[in-house]
Amino acid sequence: MLAGCGESQPPIGGLGAMPQTSAIATHAERGKSWMPSYAASQNLLYVSEVRTVAVYSYPQRKREGTLRHFYIATGMCADKKGDVFVVDSGYGKIFEYAHGGTKRLVTLDSPTKGPVGCAIDPTTGDLAVGSQGFGSEATIAIYKNARGKPVTYTDSAFDQFFFCGYDNKGNLFADGLTAPGSGNFALAELPQGKTALTTITVDRYITFPGGVQWDGKHLAIGNQFTNIYEFAISGHRATSVGTTQLGRDAMYVKQFWIQGQTVIAPNVYIPKGHSSRSNVLFYDYPAGKKATQKITDGVKGAQGAVVSLAAK
Repeated sequence: MLAGCGESQPPIGGLGAMPQTSAIATHAERGKSWMPSYAASQNLLYVSEVRTVAVYSYPQRKREGTLRHFYIATGMCADKKGDVFVVDSGYGKIFEYAHGGTKRLVTLDSPTKGPVGCAIDPTTGDLAVGSQGFGSEATIAIYKNARGKPVTYTDSAFDQFFFCGYDNKGNLFADGLTAPGSGNFALAELPQGKTALTTITVDRYITFPGGVQWDGKHLAIGNQFTNIYEFAISGHRATSVGTTQLGRDAMYVKQFWIQGQTVIAPNVYIPKGHSSRSNVLFYDYPAGKKATQKITDGVKGAQGAVVSLAAK
């Protein structure tokens, strides 16, 4: 099982559940990816659930489709066209889908085992993927224009890379862990145009690396067991400037997604004395504290989220 990406990790029932339709059940029985033709005209929320990726209208939260045939679907990202990239940690591949489409447009191979998260450079369209390595060096792989074979970057200080995110200038940030079994969080930067990773000192303790995303002003980094922290980046230092509290309902939030003033937190949760449960929580960003909306019905082992915007 991938550290922080385990398929058996948790599902939570509660208010705000979106009802499953008979159409969903029918398609599920067929075991095929499905999406109505009108879905492409809407903004869509993609939620990876290990074996599948659930697709909802956004912000309406209505179930619109399902992508299937993954082994361990984890992190996701989307480009300016709305194409969605799904990282499959189990198969060691990255699959690209058109916005609202069910056909795989491109399949990219990860250079090392255990790819986890991805990000698109807003200045070039390049695709970055963080990998845990598993028996080989952990890498950050950069695919030029999200195609072909990647250029790989390593850092001897890192034992595993997890999630990554670009800022608006094309600087890439990736989180991970240092020495094997140490559980020590670490952050690295690949500055735009540079060829080497630089370790960034973080002034806040993070238990386990979660999602990484630029919010327009600060770098947001998730602690899978608690909250999302906002950091100001200056030189080789990341200084904490805020905390988005996710509350008791959010646990094992792997890859969150910030969309404007909303943060979407797919998570797994293990109530005391019960089996694991999963949901997708919506919070005001960066206020946090209490979820404003939920998707609960039918959510299984939620791993990550991304919003793909429809073409205007």
